[in-house]
Amino acid sequence: MVNESKRNYFGTDGIRGTVGVAPLVPEFVTKLGYAAGVVLSQTAGTHPTFLIGRDTRQSGEMLQSALTTGLLASGATVVDLGVIPTPGVAFMVRKVNAQAGVVISASHNPVAENGIKFFDANALKLSEAIELEIESLLSQPMDLSNTAAAQYGRRIDGTEMREWYVDHLVDEHPRSLLDGFKLVLDCANGAASWYAPEVFSRLGAEVVVIHASPTGANINEQAGSEHVRRHPEDLHTLIQKYDAHFGVVFDGDADRVIFVDEAGHLVDGDHMLAILSDYFAAQKRLLAGTVVSTTMRNGALVNYFAERKITFVETPVGDKYIMEVLGQLMHKEYQHGQIGLGGEQAGHIILMDETHATGDGLRSAIYLIRALMDSGRPSLAELAESINKYPQVIASALVVEKINLESLDQVRAAQANLEQALPGLTRLNLRYSGTEPKVRLMLEADTRHTEADLAQQAFALCEAVQKATGTPADSLLEVLNVTRGGLVHRQV
Repeated sequence: MVNESKRNYFGTDGIRGTVGVAPLVPEFVTKLGYAAGVVLSQTAGTHPTFLIGRDTRQSGEMLQSALTTGLLASGATVVDLGVIPTPGVAFMVRKVNAQAGVVISASHNPVAENGIKFFDANALKLSEAIELEIESLLSQPMDLSNTAAAQYGRRIDGTEMREWYVDHLVDEHPRSLLDGFKLVLDCANGAASWYAPEVFSRLGAEVVVIHASPTGANINEQAGSEHVRRHPEDLHTLIQKYDAHFGVVFDGDADRVIFVDEAGHLVDGDHMLAILSDYFAAQKRLLAGTVVSTTMRNGALVNYFAERKITFVETPVGDKYIMEVLGQLMHKEYQHGQIGLGGEQAGHIILMDETHATGDGLRSAIYLIRALMDSGRPSLAELAESINKYPQVIASALVVEKINLESLDQVRAAQANLEQALPGLTRLNLRYSGTEPKVRLMLEADTRHTEADLAQQAFALCEAVQKATGTPADSLLEVLNVTRGGLVHRQV
């Protein structure tokens, strides 16, 4: 496993932070671009081509300009794709045989945050070794005094290339595939705002589009997958109002997707993995007869796959670990037409094949609808109910400092109290987020407990973490009902 502590800037999903606070300031990002260009030049043996895309955050243009400056100083060629989903950049890297791709995005996070994520020539995240090489150059000056004018790179406008990504998504399927479907699309005021309506309309669906008017400041604001996971009732009201079949919801950079069915229930990544495993297995397209997910998955999935004799591989939290396993399976067992299936509960579904190496919310959504059509079930609600999820909650609590949890006596005491209070507890996972200043707690139990029971214990343990880390008592603390969606409120 990667030792994250070796790296000062790169985390599980690139470099993330608050814009205007180091490292997300122009000076650092310029040096980052220069360092990345130098390292990739050494790896490729020539000046590399970088494709750059971004989501709709206003800060994205500033960070992209700074990164481009550094890359051009290193001699790299920069192709500017403009606003495009993260998976669109990954797709384009392979299509044009670029040496690297970069996405300026903080995905589902608030607008005040942003991030920089690199892809290599295979559209995979950079290896730890490459990230360490880039970091090693960040402390050195950018000395361009001996650089000839002809050695600087050039920027190319690549916005017209975005149509290739849309065409590819559509051309995978019959043009009339979604005839008769009426869908509510929540685009999070993010990168999906033009792409999702275009793709689903071209495939024949009637679409009701919401949160597709980005201002630069409203990405993920009361919109998108993380909001809807907490408040599925808001989208359900619109589904009923427009007499739609269900809602399809993306995050800010459109690598995640979730659904809200006609009954108002959340259909998340766990449901999608189960449904898609049946679909691909029936077609004999499921790579190695295997599904890959993280330790945060619902326990019902393990039984679901076991009943169907589908191999299940569990990884640490983070899509990079899922992609590592799928990549190994691709190398050893791939046959033309197969799909490597993996993903996370939050809706990041990876359908890996010869062309795709990362999660794509639009592509996953289309395949999920195809699986529904082939299932013989009359509705998405009925299909999703067949998964029979166990009672499960996930708490997210803001912390001002990430102190080693095992060193905090009051946290260990609170955990012991929790385990005593929940004799039906089957799993507990307490960890810090890799991309946000938060602690996350997952609790799962058998039917002796309800989600409300689990939530009250989750509140207590997370409050203990906040207190032990010096976090103010009124800081953010939310508990999500993972089984059906929606927030669980504290009992008084």
